[in-house]
Amino acid sequence: MISSPVYNFAAGPGIMPREVLQQAREELLDWRQSGMSVMEMPFTGEAFQAIMQQAQRDLRELLGVPAGYRILFLQGGASAQFSLLPMNLLPPGATADYVDTGHWSRKAIAEGSRYARINVAASGATHDYRRIPAQAAWRPNPGAGYCHITSNETADGLAYHWLPDTGRVPLVADMTSDFLSRPIAVERFGVIYAGAQKNIGPAGLTIVIIRDDLIRPARPETPSAFSYRVQAESGGRFNTPLTYAVYIAGLVFRWLKRQGGLGAIAERNRRKSDRLYAAIDGSDLYACHQRAADRSAMNACFHLADASLTTEFLQQARQQGLLNLHGHPAVGGLRASLYNAMPDAGVDALIAFMRAFAARHA
Repeated sequence: MISSPVYNFAAGPGIMPREVLQQAREELLDWRQSGMSVMEMPFTGEAFQAIMQQAQRDLRELLGVPAGYRILFLQGGASAQFSLLPMNLLPPGATADYVDTGHWSRKAIAEGSRYARINVAASGATHDYRRIPAQAAWRPNPGAGYCHITSNETADGLAYHWLPDTGRVPLVADMTSDFLSRPIAVERFGVIYAGAQKNIGPAGLTIVIIRDDLIRPARPETPSAFSYRVQAESGGRFNTPLTYAVYIAGLVFRWLKRQGGLGAIAERNRRKSDRLYAAIDGSDLYACHQRAADRSAMNACFHLADASLTTEFLQQARQQGLLNLHGHPAVGGLRASLYNAMPDAGVDALIAFMRAFAARHA
């Protein structure tokens, strides 16, 4: 039997703000006395168009997206963008730089290499993916069409806490697992993309923020629905968007504004992760191998000194209402995802359990 309250530490889909879920429940059958659920609305109708436009305005305000950038609500998750980036940004035979910092950047490299010549400008493999490679060690190609980074490695527990300077080469970032967790200088990027299932909303929705000069004709073999240019020129109406996911994302954006915006959210996230990492570092049972300066505030990855206790840890944590603390299958160990909606009480409950578990196994 699972104790209450329950705290969901899943890496994705992740915890949602309770207020958002409650509002969605209240509006599920009848959105603002329209007689329809958002799921039933025609996507070209006034009601849904108002929902989507408001979501875009709120997102632009939250991030400070400057003029000269488009916000696209697309489908397929961030993994689809691994292919769509070179198909939309590069002509055949062109080169792109990628920085390998862990599991998801390797996925992006593998898929991107099907459509372009990939130069791995730097790799964290030399340090067993325990740190972000310093930019001084990068070996970029000055003729690259773009430079790709993964701003937060969900499986490896690493994050950039600085912005690379790529000069005239457009910087492209997969921000799936730290999008909206902190302010970012959008003007430093050519493209930002993020799957929704961490800090935005339901899985499947993908947000792409792209600078206008990079909206070009896609390669001829690119499906029209996955052409950035087609989607931008149609205002997201080329095909049916993920209407309900866009609606939920809009509720999350307004929730973030009520929390004080991304500056306030970033400070809260820093406090939560600092407390958890202090508990890990202060124990002989737990170990986080990532360099402290590069640790993720969203995904704290750690291991037990005695790995044979991992299953017992997970079982007892679940009984205490602390769910989904297993590490990524490719990495193992344990992982606590501290997305925006995770309350301080959830982190406190996890730390208390960890201390009690360590005391029982001292």
